[in-house]
Amino acid sequence: QGQMVESGGGSVQAGGSLTLSCSAAEVTASRSCMGWFRQVPGKESEAVALIDAGGNIDYADSVKGRFTILPDNARNTLSLQMSILEPEDTAMYYCAQNTYSVRCTVPTDIQRFGYWGQGTQVTVSS
Repeated sequence: QGQMVESGGGSVQAGGSLTLSCSAAEVTASRSCMGWFRQVPGKESEAVALIDAGGNIDYADSVKGRFTILPDNARNTLSLQMSILEPEDTAMYYCAQNTYSVRCTVPTDIQRFGYWGQGTQVTVSS
């Protein structure tokens, strides 16, 4: 219940593109916010892109204009199209849904997200 599975990570050179995909086993009305996060070893996780139940989307400033979040509500999937990748984008990427009500804008209170996938690694070389 609430299982989320990411795929699509890999290695790419700077300037390249990757698309990550997340499938959610269950989406309920209580989970009003879903999105992508990333974490670099030794640093805190950060929200990259979020989408709320109304379809409103917010991005971290560092990825605006380069990343696009795409929901497929019929299939309970959420994709993240990443382009013009930079070495600074190297991280483990996770998709998550909130467990408790949360303001669905970046930055967000990560502690209120209780459903997480196992993550997929993205490595961008210069």
